[in-house]
Amino acid sequence: MAIDYPDRPLNRLSTALRLFAAIPILVVLCSISGETFGSAGNNGGSGFAAAGGLLVLGPLVMLVFRGRYPGWWFAWNLEFARFSTRVGAYLALMDDRYPSTEDEQSVHLDIADPGRTPRLSRWLPLVKWLLAIPHYIVLFFLWIGAVVAVIAAWFAILVTGRYPRGLFTYVEGVIRWQLRVVAYAAILTTDAYPPFRLAP
Repeated sequence: MAIDYPDRPLNRLSTALRLFAAIPILVVLCSISGETFGSAGNNGGSGFAAAGGLLVLGPLVMLVFRGRYPGWWFAWNLEFARFSTRVGAYLALMDDRYPSTEDEQSVHLDIADPGRTPRLSRWLPLVKWLLAIPHYIVLFFLWIGAVVAVIAAWFAILVTGRYPRGLFTYVEGVIRWQLRVVAYAAILTTDAYPPFRLAP
């Protein structure tokens, strides 16, 4: 995963109002991420669930019982990860172009197709979430740093029009680390344990 550094002046107005400008695309993202909407009533609640975000349970069951990762599930997970990463990069001020639902834009994300790689373990998917706990702990603190970095970048862009390269590299590294853990423990496309590093 890589995000193109914006080696140009960024739009200061778009940066200043980013949270408000992002509301429509966040609605789109939430509508396909499996969030539940609606209000609780006396009968236990009413609402609706959306498409489901990353599809985890289906591939897990298929890997355990059939030893195969269905291609269409992989395609959905890959495209959902790409779209949500574009939205995340936009929210992190790393690109001032509105996130596309289809075009790659400045975010370049590829995940190895499990249908074209050596056979995945049948039993490892049952415990990958547990094996990834050290990553979750580290990522918790890294994301705190990333939020601070984005706030600092917000002020820097408003003053200079530029995203400080060091802050950009750090936030990009945290997103990359998160995506490696997602590929391992959530969408189950690899058995290789993710490295503890921000760099590619």
